Amino acid sequence: MNSFTIVYDASIKLRFLISSRLSSSQDAVCTLNTLQTNASLLDQVKRERGQPQMQLQAMRSFLQRTGLMVEDLDQLNIIHVTGTKGKGSTCAFTERILRNSGLRTGFYSSPHLVQVRERIRINGKPISKELFTKYFWQVYGRLDETKESHYGTMPAYFRFLTILAFHVFLQEKVDLAVIEVGIGGAYDCTNIIRSPWVCGVSSLGIDHTSILGDTIEKIAWQKGGIFKPGVPAFTVKQPESPMTVLMERAKEIGCELHVCPELEEYEFKGERLKLGLAGEHQRSNATLALQLCRSWLQRRGFYDFISLPEKDVAPHMLLNNRLPQASAFQPSSAMLEGLQNAEWAGRTQTLRRGHVTYYLDGAHTTRSMLACVHWFRETAARDEKTAGGPVVRVLLFNATGERDSAALLKLLVPCQFDFAVFCPNITEAVPSNNADQENFNVTVENMLTRCLDNQKSWRQLSEQGSCSGAELRIPSGLPLVAGQRRTDTLVFPCILSALRWICQSRDSVLDCTDKLASSPVQPGAMTKAEKLREATAIHVLVTGSLHLVGGVLKHIDPSFSS
Repeated sequence: MNSFTIVYDASIKLRFLISSRLSSSQDAVCTLNTLQTNASLLDQVKRERGQPQMQLQAMRSFLQRTGLMVEDLDQLNIIHVTGTKGKGSTCAFTERILRNSGLRTGFYSSPHLVQVRERIRINGKPISKELFTKYFWQVYGRLDETKESHYGTMPAYFRFLTILAFHVFLQEKVDLAVIEVGIGGAYDCTNIIRSPWVCGVSSLGIDHTSILGDTIEKIAWQKGGIFKPGVPAFTVKQPESPMTVLMERAKEIGCELHVCPELEEYEFKGERLKLGLAGEHQRSNATLALQLCRSWLQRRGFYDFISLPEKDVAPHMLLNNRLPQASAFQPSSAMLEGLQNAEWAGRTQTLRRGHVTYYLDGAHTTRSMLACVHWFRETAARDEKTAGGPVVRVLLFNATGERDSAALLKLLVPCQFDFAVFCPNITEAVPSNNADQENFNVTVENMLTRCLDNQKSWRQLSEQGSCSGAELRIPSGLPLVAGQRRTDTLVFPCILSALRWICQSRDSVLDCTDKLASSPVQPGAMTKAEKLREATAIHVLVTGSLHLVGGVLKHIDPSFSS
């Protein structure tokens, strides 16, 4: 009997799936999605954030209901990383270096791009569907069995996945776990970790203000909350005020905080270190990763790296006479290879598909968008020189949550796009079986309204740029002549319809995906597309949201759906 063709009471169906052990990974993901917070309940959730300590206590209780105590997490030899910009890339560098050193690594990150299994990795690869399904039902079953004695409570989506990751890493016996903070630090559910081996703080900026506070100082206080007594901590160079807050937090908690040296200081004989992740901003993430790895390896008893002689900066010089600077060293071969071979999809990533080149970066803060613009301008300009004919530039953009879309779009205007295309983070208009990318936290109506607002903002910003003179400047001071290209704007109802219009059947991979699915096109769009059909090359920057980037990768990179 096919149980999924019969209408069951929801709770009975869940209990059947748990007991049968015959369900697929898709059944597990659909059940996981029931733990998402419905849009109508988000206000209540925000009110509950007024008692942050209670959130951590609830997380410990959920963990205990699954058969684990917080003390059990000490076995994972954790590297705990937070930050506003670059924390995921730092973790990717760190994980790859330690894997290259012969260690069995666990890596927990968020969000996922295409499949939820991407959040939980062993030796750099998402856990298999079989492992995900096995451990999902183990953990979910224990929580479901105990919920009646705990007022019917179940952990929310991210809390559940964090608990699941801990179970997976313990049962699969990893040598260490690299854990990326979800939001903030002090009250993030990952912060039930008692004794990490080392902590890291990447570049700080303004994001998630309704949760973390509306100033960079308040955000720094939250990020510094992952520090633990006696546990070494490292950060990259920060603006003075948040650096002061981090220093005060470290002193208050009782940990030794060091600031990382510039990457140039590791470059033996002046040879520039090669990084697998593109963009100048990745250099600060790389130096943080090197310090995290050295600290972890030293505790483990590994010393196959060489200290460099002192340069102009003494190894333990006090930054501004207050904060000690970590010493540089000559990286081991495993470290060099780890930096060079690190991969982190959807961040300064370039994918070439015949006449179409995709530039994918999930930048969603002002600082990360600035870095994205620098990277795109340099990379696209270099690619255009070898195109051999006219190139059309297209922006595919969306932003979610409380982020200031207009501020992000303002930074993108000087890139001189021929088309600015907006769509919600809906992979396709025709419903699919892709439960991994379902989001119940916002309505479709709100998503489409946001896209129309973004289109309006772009038009206004473009008009201001063309009327204000010959030159626009982005905040770093780099000029770019504006008004040379007229940007057409379009809004599409889903990612697939936007991609098909942009590519005009010139991406063979995209053409092969689900040809039967309908792709609505707005009136006049095909007339505008003539320029795309005639171009030698099409360069598409996809940015503003990691969820948007993930939806694009689902369609243009088959490996993500395998």
